[in-house]
Amino acid sequence: MPDMLALAAQNLLSPVILCFVLGLLAAVARSDLTIPEAVAKGMSIYLLFAIGFKGGVAVAAHGVDLTLGKAMLAGIVLSFLLPFLAFALLRAITAMSVTDAAAVAAHYGSISIVTFVTATSVLQAQGIAAEGYMVAVAAAMEAPAIISALWLASRGGARSEGDGDLWREIFLNGSIVLLVGSFLIGAITGDKGMARIEAFIVTPFQGVLCLFLLDMGLVAGRGLAQAGKLLRGGTLAFGMVMPLLGATAALMAGLGLGLSTGGVALFMVLGASASYIAVPAAMRVALPEANPSLSLSLALGITFPFNLTLGIPLYIAIAQSLTGG
Repeated sequence: MPDMLALAAQNLLSPVILCFVLGLLAAVARSDLTIPEAVAKGMSIYLLFAIGFKGGVAVAAHGVDLTLGKAMLAGIVLSFLLPFLAFALLRAITAMSVTDAAAVAAHYGSISIVTFVTATSVLQAQGIAAEGYMVAVAAAMEAPAIISALWLASRGGARSEGDGDLWREIFLNGSIVLLVGSFLIGAITGDKGMARIEAFIVTPFQGVLCLFLLDMGLVAGRGLAQAGKLLRGGTLAFGMVMPLLGATAALMAGLGLGLSTGGVALFMVLGASASYIAVPAAMRVALPEANPSLSLSLALGITFPFNLTLGIPLYIAIAQSLTGG
């Protein structure tokens, strides 16, 4: 246990995590520090392209095989099943309606690509290798949770919109298109493609990520005021308990797949994170009666900071402890 705590503390004191904390504290202190929206959007595009491209290059080197297929299948199944656990927990410890509980559950079955990118960066800083194809697993885990959440909502009598607009939001969401597209480009061009743009997507990556997480800290901190009105008692507890449950389920899956230390840690991060980009867009179309402020306050105001400051170091430490990495 002391070794695990020491590893967690070491991972916590990384530039990317500390930049997020800086933004969070600045927002809480009501500083006028801001990152222009256009700049933040540009940084997110850069990060998605870089992580997708590097994952594609890694798959090109590794090759498409049964190991990759099993990992993607495990991710899809995990994403589909986690909303059932989240929904049951919400209905047991909160007074949420069926519609709101289903919408929140969708967020917690899907993933936060920013949390994934941050964890990847922390692993690299610690010299811990991970399977490059985990970015493909992340992309595959975006949508299944939406499907299971819609079933939960309809079973409870809530009205859902199953038209083409919903599927467009799911599969043509900008973050998914960019992540999958850059992944395919990296897989097609391989090491030769990486050699051409390495100076652009490798060297500046850490600095851009630090500034992006500074902005995310500002966003999360300024949302805490609203979160305080919406998140009380069982709802607040859910935002911190559900990531641990999701990480535990992913841990068992990752160990069963025989992933490396880094791969297990990233799988835990995917299981623990909650979407605040793709799923809110889909829920706006599919469950218009759901309260979006509730879902976003939980995902972005509670679970995102929890994962970045405490979760990622903890998941890495547990993965190292159980895999011997």
